[in-house]
Amino acid sequence: MDYNNFTSPLDPTVKLRAKEGEVLTDPTYYRKLVGKLNFLTNTRLDIAHSVQNLSHFMDDPRKPHLKAAFHLLRYLKGDPTLEIFMSKDADYTNKAYCDSDWETCPYSRKSVSGYLVLLGSSPVSWKSKKQDTISLSSAEAEYRAIRKVVGELVWLSRLFEELTVPFPKPITVLCDSQSAMHIARNLVFHKRTKHI
Repeated sequence: MDYNNFTSPLDPTVKLRAKEGEVLTDPTYYRKLVGKLNFLTNTRLDIAHSVQNLSHFMDDPRKPHLKAAFHLLRYLKGDPTLEIFMSKDADYTNKAYCDSDWETCPYSRKSVSGYLVLLGSSPVSWKSKKQDTISLSSAEAEYRAIRKVVGELVWLSRLFEELTVPFPKPITVLCDSQSAMHIARNLVFHKRTKHI
């Protein structure tokens, strides 16, 4: 069979849920597939969020989850040579992007955070992961995303220092939440933010 390629890693019109759909007769097939896709996120940062989403259903995979995994494979088939481009220019400026999706998981109500760290124009670190705790607001979820990327930047700064690679400071961290940036800039704790 010849299947068409997809232009997005997951179907945006489909909301995956646990315990919905027919149970798979062999769940190890789904687990192995998602495990291999998880390994592929080391070089394909464009699928990190999708694989993180599919990983939620490892303990009880259903047919809709497998269908979504096949959707991701068809997306990868669209351009199998897509890779990370590591530029050779001597631009060592650092920039980090972070974002979160508030209350993404309908069962645990936890948010998902993601970040991307660039050294010049080359990506050196990225992650998409469910947050450890439940955020009470989108600003809190965004603030936690900023905290994660800053922790990663501190680690990268020390690593590059050890490798004697220039790591200019200050590092630009870009976030799309004005309230989270205000919380990060304001060192005074208020009663609305003391639980963060």
